[in-house]
Amino acid sequence: MAKTDRDTSKGKPRPIVRLGIFLISHSFFFSVVFSTAGVLALLLLPVLAKNTYISENSLMPGSVAPMLSDQEVAEGNRLIEDLNALKSKPLGSGIGSQRLVAQYMSNLGAEVSFHKFHRQPSQFHPLHFFSSPDSRRIEQNISCALHGVNTIGIIRAPRGDGKEAIVLVTPFNSVKVNKNEALSLGIAYSVFSLLTGVPWLAKDVIWLVADSQFGEYAAVAAWLRDYHTPVFSGVGTLDAEMCPEINNLRGMEENLFTERMTFDGFKRAGTMAAALVIKVGDRTQQYEDSLSIYAEASNGQMPNLDLINTVNYLAVHRQGLRVKVEKLWSLLNMRWLKTLGEMFELLGHYARNINPQLKFGIPAAEYIEGSATLASSLYYQALGIPTGPHGAFRDYQVDAITVEILPKVFTLGNKVRQNDFLLRSGRLIEGVVQSVNNLLEKFHQSFFLYLLTSPSKFVSVGVYMIAFALLVAPLPMVAASLYVNASNSDESMNSEKSSPSATAVDSASSPTTTDAAPLVTLSESTPLLTAADSGSLATVADSASLATAADSSRFATTADCITLSSWKWLYAAKKSFIVYLWGSVVSLLPYFICQIPSCTPTTSFIIWVLLSILGLVVMYGILASPFSDANDSKSQKEWAILKSVTLSAAFIGLCLMSIINFATAEIGGLLMVPMCLMAHPLKLDVKTRSLRTISRAVCNLVLGFIGFPPVTFIVLKGAFEGFSSINVGDFWSWVESLWAWNSATYLYIGVVHLPCWVLCIHILFHHC
Repeated sequence: MAKTDRDTSKGKPRPIVRLGIFLISHSFFFSVVFSTAGVLALLLLPVLAKNTYISENSLMPGSVAPMLSDQEVAEGNRLIEDLNALKSKPLGSGIGSQRLVAQYMSNLGAEVSFHKFHRQPSQFHPLHFFSSPDSRRIEQNISCALHGVNTIGIIRAPRGDGKEAIVLVTPFNSVKVNKNEALSLGIAYSVFSLLTGVPWLAKDVIWLVADSQFGEYAAVAAWLRDYHTPVFSGVGTLDAEMCPEINNLRGMEENLFTERMTFDGFKRAGTMAAALVIKVGDRTQQYEDSLSIYAEASNGQMPNLDLINTVNYLAVHRQGLRVKVEKLWSLLNMRWLKTLGEMFELLGHYARNINPQLKFGIPAAEYIEGSATLASSLYYQALGIPTGPHGAFRDYQVDAITVEILPKVFTLGNKVRQNDFLLRSGRLIEGVVQSVNNLLEKFHQSFFLYLLTSPSKFVSVGVYMIAFALLVAPLPMVAASLYVNASNSDESMNSEKSSPSATAVDSASSPTTTDAAPLVTLSESTPLLTAADSGSLATVADSASLATAADSSRFATTADCITLSSWKWLYAAKKSFIVYLWGSVVSLLPYFICQIPSCTPTTSFIIWVLLSILGLVVMYGILASPFSDANDSKSQKEWAILKSVTLSAAFIGLCLMSIINFATAEIGGLLMVPMCLMAHPLKLDVKTRSLRTISRAVCNLVLGFIGFPPVTFIVLKGAFEGFSSINVGDFWSWVESLWAWNSATYLYIGVVHLPCWVLCIHILFHHC
């Protein structure tokens, strides 16, 4: 008895298997529940956000009184005045402003060098998608006007070993320095002059004055590439005879370093611990000085949260600056968002009445602000385009942010107000340098994956991944359910077809068997019936052979059923593979379209669409024609198997994209998951003509229309900016910016989202 119980327990499936079977058998119910819970969890993220905190104790922001005084501010003011004076001189040029900045650095005792770089053409190249182009590759017919010069000053730490460094970056246009850029240079120079004489400095300090005449990011990225890669003589350099300005710059280097040291090429310091980009915004605040923080880098990368927390703490609690992060301003006026915030506020009030220790719920106004900031954080991370020159540092795993200081309204001649602005801003930068200088290792204690809902609140990866997991969970469940149902339908169909043959075999064998019984009985009583006995044995042999034939027929039918199901799965997989291969080809087409001269964005977009449609018709018609099995009566459930494969591919694509860029996967899931789950042949819904099927058909048409990437872009842009300013070529310009910045979102659109949309449209217009 114990053995029987043991065998029975061994035959039971494991709990995880039973749970999977239960979820698959009730896939419709759980898909609705999980999808709704995923959207609700996403809307709850501003409520679940936590206050920021300093994880690394060695940072100790604000623990030391600032040392920046009016003397350093006066030095910064003198640099500002000299830069402004250059604009009034007719001979003032980019070389003149760079010579002036280099002279000021040299007067402080810093090591000064110049970095020459060339403007890189921003064009799509499929072989260099995830890597930046070589900064030292120069075109044969490059013009001398397409080069820039960065000025670099290095302070060697008196208590350091030269293995680590802190980078300060101030972008400025060397051709024409405006007032705000002069102020940012004055702030950085006042801090730089202080750091040359402090005894506590343990890390080298690099001040990069980036020549931003071709873009802030390009100048910083070019310097970083040369900083981390050896530069050999004669490779990627301009000829001084062709470019007189370069010759003048080299002469300036020789004169500048004759007294103190010999210039020996590109100068470097240690490994970069952190970088801070300092800018003075051109937008003025009416009542107070404020600070905007930009942290998003390429493909949704973010710096360590401790760096943002340090800047936020010093700005708010030490310098009295109001800190801001970007938000989607159009969401602030959404009525539905305001209603949702009031509901969460009311629920939080009831929860605190039940249990005062519950901290659920925030005020409606705070929820609206947090939602707008969260949406902005998701949007800029999903784009995969850096929001400032700090993004170039993240490509080398260096934590960096851009701080844009927005001054209160004041005129340039107001010396008192300008000195106060320089003093507060300089002390903020000094405090950040002090905190980073205290680090014994790189930033690692805090979060790298997070979403900001305010400068002092964030949502960690362990919270926002729950919303994504709930959103995509229905995809594998429904895919398994569709495949199981289609397989069971094929088995029942084949069993019904095989039953008439089995009945015929039984009816043919039964008379022979009944006739054989009397013959055998007679042979036992009379030895004369030998011939009859032989005939009966032959009849029994014939019946046995017929039974064996029936069994073989049943086995053949089962084998045919298994083979048919396998071929149907392979046929659906072949269709999906062809469509995804087409998506890869579509992603490469812009490289060839860009070679067409004088092609407007609208024309390029139309050519792209026409070539994509032609490629789909050719590939799909030859390799996976939807009409190749239209007369096959056994393929009535083929769309279910194709939908199962589509759901599986969408699930895999979204999960892989969540590893590269979570924000792209989250926004893509909001569009793809409803479209994939609702996909159903329109012909079947129209035949039924019930309220449920007609509603499903309408929803499928709407989701299919909105799910097309150009339509999605137009709808979102029209909702946020208005439909009056929309142009057909805007989508091409947007996509062009994605591939110019090597954003993985471009690959997601072409390789994951677009093929999934095509398969869903194929399911909608299936021939069933």
